[in-house]
Parts: sequence; structure tokens; C-alpha cells
Amino acid sequence: MPPKNYEDNMLKELTPEHLKHNWENLRRLIDINFTGERLEGLNKMYDYFEERMMFAPASGKEHFHNAHAGGYVEHVIHVTTSALKIKEVWVQSGAMINFTDEELVFSAIHHDLGKVGDLADDYYTPNDSDWHRKNQGMIYKHNSRLEFMTVTDRALFLLQHFGVKMSNNEYIGLRLTDGLYEEANKSYYIGYGADRSLRSNIAYILHQADMMATHIEYDMWKRGDYMPKPKKEKVEQSNKANKAFKELFGE
Repeated sequence: MPPKNYEDNMLKELTPEHLKHNWENLRRLIDINFTGERLEGLNKMYDYFEERMMFAPASGKEHFHNAHAGGYVEHVIHVTTSALKIKEVWVQSGAMINFTDEELVFSAIHHDLGKVGDLADDYYTPNDSDWHRKNQGMIYKHNSRLEFMTVTDRALFLLQHFGVKMSNNEYIGLRLTDGLYEEANKSYYIGYGADRSLRSNIAYILHQADMMATHIEYDMWKRGDYMPKPKKEKVEQSNKANKAFKELFGE
């Protein structure tokens, strides 16, 4: 349950230096993991959205997760690093992995892209109601100027707009990251025959990573741990994605 009095809970505020640091880390992840025409398309998209994306929140309510300027980029990095860790747990437990780390990273980085908004307007706007901010923790509200789309559908639209192609695994992973919280995903997750079942574990891993990152961000808000430093740990490096993880978060 959220605290009864939101005035007693200081909003997380990232410094300009921290915002810049997170943004550079995200761009480095993209530069390390993708190449060729796809990298060109991604760089074009991220250049276009740079200022808006850098300051975008990850949610609108304080007690959800990362409802603060810079929360989106921070959340995307958390989900990406969590996905790589969770994938290793699946591997060690005997799971079949039929997707690449590049595909996993691509889907993780872009699973919430729709929260940036459309080509002209932000998805979230600051809430101008002091009552809702103080009593319900509604720091941001949805922008009524946007045509309705699910976050996932808008993410897919933006990627195709900038000519960014994706694999079948990436599409499934990105499309289903919200799990059964998104009603449209039900037909994918609840299969009534072998031919209707998901043929890759990428969606399950990404959903777990998103949930893990979201709940840890909530716990950090509840405790007041606003600026945690990532723990340094050894991770076996065998590909570009893990090299990016190592470069961002150390040995």
C-alpha cells in the first residue's frame, strides 16, 4: 500500500549529471549491441527523441515506479540488465534458449518505448492538480492529445516509422513483455495446443525482468533509496550484450 500522506515522501529527483550519465549508458548499450542499417535507424530515432526521452518518467503514479524525470531511461536500463541476469538463471536451470542476447536486449530496451509518446507529443504530462499529486500520488497524467494506442503498439509504430526492422523473437518478446496485464496478450500466453504455445522463452524472461525491475524500483521509492549504486559482480562475458553489461556496471 502507498503511504497515506504523499507529502511525507520526497519525490526522487535525478541530478542533471545523473540524467546525462543514464542517457549515455543507454546510448552505449545501443552502439555496442547493434550494427549496420538497424543501428542507423535506432540512432536516428534516439537523436529525434533525445531530450524528451531523457526526461520522460516510467509511470505516472509515485507509488508505481520511477514516476520522476529520467525514470524511463533508468527503468529501461534496469529491465535490460535484469533480463540478461534472468536469462542466465534459465540457462543454468536447463531451459532452452533459442534467441540471441542481441534479440533479448533489443526487446528489453524498447518494451516501453510507447511511453515516450508519439512524434509530436509526450505520453505523460505533469499533473496540474495539487490535490491528485498530494493525495493520490498522481505526479503525471496521460496526455489527452495522443490518439489511443497501447504502449506496446505505439512502440512498434515508432520503430517501424524510423525503419528499424526486428526479428520474430524480438517482435514476440517486445509484444508480450507486459504478460497477462495486457488483455491482448492472453491468446499468446494461454495456448490450448502445442501449435499455439510460444516457441521461445524470450517473452517469459522479459516479463520477469520487467516485473523484477518495477518492484525493485517501488521498493527503492518506499525505502527512500533514491540513488543506489549498482553492485559489482563477475559475469561471464561471451557476447556483445554481456560486454555492454560489463562496461556499464563493472566486473
